[in-house]
Amino acid sequence: MLYDGACPLCRREIALYRGLTAARPLAFVDVSNPSAALPPGADRARLLARFHVLRADGSMADGARGFVALWAALPGWRWLARLAAVPGVTSLMELAYRVFLHLRPAMQRVAGAFEPPSLHIPAGLRGELRSDHAGETGAVWIYRGVLAVARDAGVRGFARRHLATELEHLRLVTALLPWPQRSRLLVPWRLAGFLTGALPALAGPRAVYETIAAVETFVDRHYQQQLDRIDALPATEGAAVAPLRALLARCQADECEHRDEATALSGRAPGLFLRAWSAAVGAGSAAAVAVARRV
Repeated sequence: MLYDGACPLCRREIALYRGLTAARPLAFVDVSNPSAALPPGADRARLLARFHVLRADGSMADGARGFVALWAALPGWRWLARLAAVPGVTSLMELAYRVFLHLRPAMQRVAGAFEPPSLHIPAGLRGELRSDHAGETGAVWIYRGVLAVARDAGVRGFARRHLATELEHLRLVTALLPWPQRSRLLVPWRLAGFLTGALPALAGPRAVYETIAAVETFVDRHYQQQLDRIDALPATEGAAVAPLRALLARCQADECEHRDEATALSGRAPGLFLRAWSAAVGAGSAAAVAVARRV
C-alpha cells in the first residue's frame, strides 16, 4: 500500500488496516517520506494525489481499483471486493472517490485540527500554549495590517519578511494544540492584531517600528517565562519536554530579531506620543495573554 502519511485521514485509515490480519502479506509505504523507496518509474506527486496498491505481480491499481485490490486481501472485507465485481459498481466507486479527492483538503484541515499534539505538553503549560497560539495569530494579522496600509517600500519589505516568520510560528504552534484547546477568541485577536499594525502604519514608518519593538519586547518576556517554567520541571519530565523547549526557544530567538531590527530601524528615541502608544501596546499584549490563557 502506497499512502500519504502526511494526511491525517490516510493515517487513520492505515492504522485500521494495520490492525487486521491479511490473507496475504501487506507492506505499507508512506510516500510522503522523502526517503521512502518507490516502485521503479513511480512519480511521488502522482502517488500522493491518489491511493495506490502495488500487486505482487508488479501491476499497480489506483483509486477505487486500489481499494478493491486491498479489500480482497483483508478478512472481513472481501465481501466489498465481491460487491465491486458487480458490473458498474467499481465505476460508481471511482466517481465517488474523485468527488472525495476534491473535498479532501477541507476534510484534512478538519481532521488535523483534532489530532493530538505533536509534542509532549505538560498540563500546566497548555494555557500558555493557547496564549502562544493566540499571540502568533495576532502577530500574523499585525503584519497584514501594516501591509494593508503602509506604502513605504522599506516598511513593506520589513513586514513581508516578518510575516513569513510569524506564519511559520503559527504553523508550529498550531500543531501543538488540537482545535478544542485553542482560544475561542481568535476572531477578536485577528481584529486586534490588524488594528495594531494598520493604525501605526497610518502615522509612518517610525510608528510601525516602535509598535513592533513594543510587541516583541513583551513576547520575548512571555516566551522566557515559559522556558523558565520548563527548566524548573523535574529532570524526569525535562527530557520529555526538551523538543517543546527547543521550539519555544526558536520562536523567542526569532521574535528578538524582529525587536532588534525594529529598534535599529526606528533610528532614535521615541517621543512622548510613541512612548505612550508603545506602553499601551505592551499593556494590551499582556491583557490579551491573560485572557487567552483561560478562553
